Amino acid sequence: MAEWAAYYQNDDEEGEQEEGDHSVDYKTTGRDSLVFLVDASKEMFIKGEDGQPSNFDMTMQVVRNVYTSKIIRSHRDLVALVFFGTEQSKNPKNAFKNVYVYHNLDEPGAKRVQDVDALRGEKGAQLAAETMGSGETSLGDALWCCSNLYSDIKLRLSYKCLMIFTCRDDPHGGNGAKNRQARTKASDLKDTGVNINLMHLMKPGGFDVPLFFCDIVSPPEDEGELGLQMEPCTKLDDLQQRVRAKELKKRAMARLNLCLGEGINVAVGIYATAVSARKPGAIKLYRETNEQVHSKTRTFHTQTGSLLLPSEIKKAQVYGKRQIVMERDEVNALKKFNDPGLLLIGFKPMERLKLHHHIRSVCLCLGELNLKCSEKNVFALCRCISRRNYPPQFVALVPQKEEVDEGNVQITAPGFNVIYLPYADDMRTLDPPQCPSASQIQVDKMKEIVSKLHFRYRSDAFENPVIQQHYRNLEALALDMMAPEETEDLIMPKVAQIDGSLGPLVQEFTDLVYPAGYNPETKPAAKRKTADTGGAGAEKKPKVEVPENELRAHMQNGTLGKLTVPVLKEACKQFGIRTTGTKKQDLIDALTDRLAS
Repeated sequence: MAEWAAYYQNDDEEGEQEEGDHSVDYKTTGRDSLVFLVDASKEMFIKGEDGQPSNFDMTMQVVRNVYTSKIIRSHRDLVALVFFGTEQSKNPKNAFKNVYVYHNLDEPGAKRVQDVDALRGEKGAQLAAETMGSGETSLGDALWCCSNLYSDIKLRLSYKCLMIFTCRDDPHGGNGAKNRQARTKASDLKDTGVNINLMHLMKPGGFDVPLFFCDIVSPPEDEGELGLQMEPCTKLDDLQQRVRAKELKKRAMARLNLCLGEGINVAVGIYATAVSARKPGAIKLYRETNEQVHSKTRTFHTQTGSLLLPSEIKKAQVYGKRQIVMERDEVNALKKFNDPGLLLIGFKPMERLKLHHHIRSVCLCLGELNLKCSEKNVFALCRCISRRNYPPQFVALVPQKEEVDEGNVQITAPGFNVIYLPYADDMRTLDPPQCPSASQIQVDKMKEIVSKLHFRYRSDAFENPVIQQHYRNLEALALDMMAPEETEDLIMPKVAQIDGSLGPLVQEFTDLVYPAGYNPETKPAAKRKTADTGGAGAEKKPKVEVPENELRAHMQNGTLGKLTVPVLKEACKQFGIRTTGTKKQDLIDALTDRLAS
C-alpha cells in the first residue's frame, strides 16, 4: 500500500484535506461574519488617566487589528463597522436615527484599514466629531439596523457575531420603552443565529453589567467558551484578548465516534491546538490584465486526443511483470481499512508514555473520561482512523485540564491531547559520536546555569520574524506607507538579561571546562597562506632537521616513506647529497645509499 500511495498520492476525487491543512472551504461551510457595534457617545472619547488612550481609541485599534488579521487569515470573511449614539445618521434608506453605518458587511480590504486608521488618535476623534457627532442613543434601532445588514447578505454564513463596544452600563438612561425595544431586537437577532457579545470598557464608578446588558448578550454555547465577563476592560491588551476569544469560531477538524466497547459509542470532536504559520503561496496573475489565473486539469487520450471522462480512467500497478488494471472503486476499497473513528484498546500508566513517542498531537473533547484518567494518572491507548481511506494509527489520549487566566479567559481547553505514536519501523538506532565525558562538577555547574535560564514556554510568545516582516511589507505596499513597520525579532536571545541572571556562573563554568587563559569568544588565528615562490613578501618556512640516528632508525625499520618530501630534502642537504629530482622515491633511494655507505 505504501507503493500504491506513492503512485497516487495526488488523487483529489475524495475531497479530503491533508493532515495539517486547516483552510476553510467556503462553498461547504459558509463564511464567518463579524459586526462591530461601537458606542459614539461623548463618554467614549474621554481620555484615561496618566495619558491612557480613550475607550474610542482603544476600540478603533482593536477594529484595525481584526481587519488586518482577517485579510491575512481569512480574507473571504465579512466585517462591518456601525456606530450608535451618533448625531448624524447613515444607514440603508436612513430608516434609523442616530445610527451611522461606517462600513457595510463586506470583505475587509486596504481601503477599510485606512478608514479606521483615520479615526485613531486626536485627529481621529476630531474627524469622528465632525463626521458623526454624538447624539441620542437607541440600541434597539442599532440592533435592528444590524439585523438588516445580515438579511441583505445573500451568501451562506456559517458564523454570525456581533460585538457591542460601550462604556455605558445604562445607555438609555433608564428609559423603559427603549430598554424593552433593545431586548426584543436582541432576542430576534439571537433567534436568527447571531451571537451577541459585550466588550464593556472602563468608566468612572465601575460598569454594572446586570443593570441592562445581561438580557442582551448571548449565553455561551458550551463550557469551553468564554462567558460574559463582569469586569470591564481597562487596557488594550485585555480588550484584544477578549475580542480574539470571541471572533474566532472553534471548528472541529473531524467528528468521530469513540468506541468504548461493543455497542458503546461516544461522539467526539478533534481540534487543532496549534497550527504552523506559513507564508501564503504565490498566486499566478495574467500579465496583461493582472487578474488571477485559475488552472484546470483535463486528461486526453494519447492517440485520438479525445477528452477522457473520470469513468473512463483506469488505474494500474505492475506486479510480477504483469500490469493489473483496477477500477476506481476497487482502488478505494483497497485503501479503506475501516470506517473513521477511535477504538479504545486499553489504559496505561502515564510513565509508560515517553517524550520520543510524540510525533504530533491534536485535542479531543471528552468530559467524564478526562476527569477519571486525570485522577488515576493514566492515558488511553486507541486505534485512530481520522478520515476515509486513511491508514490506522495508534494514539495515546493524554488527559488535560482546563486553565484560565486572571480575566477568566481560557488558556488551555479541557479534553485529551491525541498523541500519535510511532511504529517500530519509525524508531532508529543512532550511533552517537564518542566524546569525552564531563565530570560531575562540570555537570552540576551546568545544571545551575540551566535552572537560572529556565522559563515557561508559550508558543504565542515567539513570532516568526520572516513571516512578520513579509506581512509588514505587504501592509506598507497596500496602505501606501513610506516604509514598513519595524519588526522585533523575538527569537534572538536577550544577552543583557541572560548575563544579569547568570552572574559569575558563566566564568566559573569556563574555568572548569577550558584551560587557563582560554577565551571561547576569541576567533582562532587564521592559517597563513603559502606565498608564491620568489614573490614579494614570501615568508620562509622554518627548516625541519631530523637527527642522523633517527634517520638511521627509519632506514633500518623501512619507514623512511613516512617522512614528508620537505623533511627528506632537508635531510639530503644535511648530508651533502645533490638531488635533481623531486620525487619522493628518488630522495629515499639517495638518502638510503648515503646512510648505508
